[in-house]
Amino acid sequence: MFEQTRYYEDYQIGETRDTMGRTITETDFVVHAGHSGDFFPHHLDAEFCKTLPFGQRIAHGTMVFTIGVGLTATVINPVAFSYGYDRMRFVKPVFIGDTLRSRVEIIAKELMEKRPGFGRVTERLTVTKHTGEVALVADHIYMVECRK
Repeated sequence: MFEQTRYYEDYQIGETRDTMGRTITETDFVVHAGHSGDFFPHHLDAEFCKTLPFGQRIAHGTMVFTIGVGLTATVINPVAFSYGYDRMRFVKPVFIGDTLRSRVEIIAKELMEKRPGFGRVTERLTVTKHTGEVALVADHIYMVECRK
């Protein structure tokens, strides 16, 4: 991880950044269940899941989101702050053994009228499985300082 100052004006629509991969483990399932309190059998009961269409345990959507975002957290920008997430979709299920990668693409930017000196930068997060299937998509909105 390193620090890089990027002001609102430095972001360009269409720029992308790809991450390294991370393979999902059974430990990820158990730890996330403990943190979230979500112990639904779809995530933790292998025998129950054999009776379902996917035939195996599926990852918590919130875990896929958390790991997908975490993969992108390699640069600290001291003049940008997370403003929230929009339009999150769980597109395909993730299973134990799947390797995830994330891509972010700047899709929009606009000055913030109610916060002079700041702009809003939106990056689309796409989390992809090693199979090439998209598992999750969400828009991450940043509040970024403008150059003074």
